[in-house]
Amino acid sequence: MDTDTRFKLCTQNLQEIITKDELLNLLNTNDKPRGYVGFEPSGMMHAGTGLIVGKKMKDYVEAGFHFIIYLAEWHGWINNKLGGDLENIKAGAEYFKDCFTALGLPEGKVEYLWASDIVSHKDYWEKVVRVMKSMTMKRALRSMPIMGRSAESEDVEASWVLYPALQTCDIFQMDLDAACSGMDQRKVHMLAREIAPKLNFKTPICLHSPLLPGLQNTTIQGSFDDDEKINRSITTKMSKSVAKGAIWVNDEPSEIREKYKEAFCPPKQIEGNPVLDHARMVIFPHLGKFEVKRPSKFGGDVSFETFEELATTYSNGKLHPMDLKMTIAEDMIKLLEPVREYFKKKPENLEIMRSIKVTR
Repeated sequence: MDTDTRFKLCTQNLQEIITKDELLNLLNTNDKPRGYVGFEPSGMMHAGTGLIVGKKMKDYVEAGFHFIIYLAEWHGWINNKLGGDLENIKAGAEYFKDCFTALGLPEGKVEYLWASDIVSHKDYWEKVVRVMKSMTMKRALRSMPIMGRSAESEDVEASWVLYPALQTCDIFQMDLDAACSGMDQRKVHMLAREIAPKLNFKTPICLHSPLLPGLQNTTIQGSFDDDEKINRSITTKMSKSVAKGAIWVNDEPSEIREKYKEAFCPPKQIEGNPVLDHARMVIFPHLGKFEVKRPSKFGGDVSFETFEELATTYSNGKLHPMDLKMTIAEDMIKLLEPVREYFKKKPENLEIMRSIKVTR
């Protein structure tokens, strides 16, 4: 595969690339670069993780990356996910692994690596100390949003200060060429880029996907980034705290239809319309087009080849919000069908997750 094709695969549907020149140079000089996405198991997987980040990981694999899916159970423990119970968090990691396998990322295609595999190495903890000596307490606290916590958090556990150092050292320990994630993880990636030259580690290229917004017009309280646009994308992202606003990869078709039916979707409005964002971020990248089925008395069937065509038609009032909602619902049901089929055959980890009380 030529470099241009590999570059297009790596960069399509991303929100931020730091930097394009570094990525081009990497692809020109390395047939098998190392990349990763880290996941803190914290409950059921939503569509943003499964269908946006999941698709990007398949893009990186197709572009020739040795790609690591990092199951960060220690990080979830520090962050008090699933009640801060390490066994529950490990179960959550196994469930995530099942979800990604169902979505086309089985072992052999990607490498699954656990935090416990890394923290057992003495040289890892040496790196942690070196990183912490290279950053200030203020810098560590500014990185809190990577944990899903506001930079304004007051009751800070001492262990939370360790979190950005661990995540930075994960990148160095795995000898990564590229750190990949959603935009909510960019602060720690910038920290890694800042520290790497000081400690003679490889400076990671950063590839950031957009964050899928929740379907309700709600925001998480707090400040997560100095950039107003990035902060808004974090505060409106899909979250378990707004159950009706989240599409879980294990939702039944009836649940998906109901959630889209009740979704916030103002007529003619493009900006701040989460349903249109779902079309842009999920449906077009996966299906390549958007096909609306409707009776002839309401205009008949219509197909859109690009999101721009869809947005223009919607903004002109020529597509009803309910037609938009129901089309996306059916497309989402189709995209998540492999997950439902997988767990019908292997329900064990899903059943464990459903029995665990999700605290945050």
